[in-house]
Parts: sequence; C-alpha cells; structure tokens
Amino acid sequence: MPRTKQRREASELQERVVFIHRVSKVVKGGRRFSLAALVVVGDGKGKVGLGMGKSAEVPIAIQKAVEDAKKNMFQIPLTEEGSIPHQVEGRFGAGRVLIKPAIEGTGVIAGGPVRPLFELAGIRNVLSKSLGTNNALNIIKAAAEGLKELQSPQQTADRRGISVSQMFGTSKED
Repeated sequence: MPRTKQRREASELQERVVFIHRVSKVVKGGRRFSLAALVVVGDGKGKVGLGMGKSAEVPIAIQKAVEDAKKNMFQIPLTEEGSIPHQVEGRFGAGRVLIKPAIEGTGVIAGGPVRPLFELAGIRNVLSKSLGTNNALNIIKAAAEGLKELQSPQQTADRRGISVSQMFGTSKED
C-alpha cells in the first residue's frame, strides 16, 4: 500500500525544465561536451522543489534533475488568494530576488527562470524583481531561498506565543 500512495503523489507532481546548459571541457583530443539541466517540480498546492542534473545526454540530465528536485522539495505557506503572506528577499550568490504579495487578479509578474518556480508552487498572484545577476541558476536559487523564509501568520503567532488576532491588534482584551 505505501508504494501505491508514493506513486500517486509522484504522478500529481508537475515538472518543468527551466534551462539546459551545455558545458565543454577541453582535453588532449579536443572538447568534451556535457549538459547541465535545471528542473522545477511542484504540486501546485504549495510544495515545490528545485533540482540540477548533469550528463552527456539531455534526457538523462533531465531525469537526474527531476530526482534531485523531488529530494529537495519544501512547503510554502499560501494565502486564500493564492499569494504569499509577506514580502521577502531571497539571496544566493550574486543573485537577489525581491518577492512581494499581490492582490487577486494580478497574476504572476515574474521573469525568466523564476516564473516556473512560482507557477508550480501554486502561487497565482505575486510580484517579483530580479536584482543583481542575470545568471538563471543564481536567480532561481535566490527565489527558492526567499520562499523558504516565508512564514504564515499562524507560525509567527505561535513563535511569539500569542494568537493571530493579538498579533494584528484586532483583539480588545483589557
């Protein structure tokens, strides 16, 4: 039984190749070519992962990247509107990505490699801006680090030892 449940969860996951990069190594007889693939895997309900795979052939590199992404999945707190709970800035290497929540109907305002990460995570309304580098790997890893830092209002209230209504000042307890 546990195996069928694992297969069902795996089949619910969507995967998207963000980029495939060709790398060459100069050796005595000429150049050796290798490929590096970056893949995002997500369920569209707040669970997403990022993986990298390297091989001499494209399908094998993508398969390795998908396996790596499934190992590195993490949960993102989402609001009812399909946005994130608060603004955050992710950093990785020289890459910085600013991620802001947006109101219903805004859509995913994100460029390049960050868009598939948000879409597969199930974020429907978000604003983001890439700061610093144009390197796709550093940008998407910075966005993932920013998403890992997100906390729901309930998590923040529990950490502070108060209720959510006290945290936002809606409770009038004198």
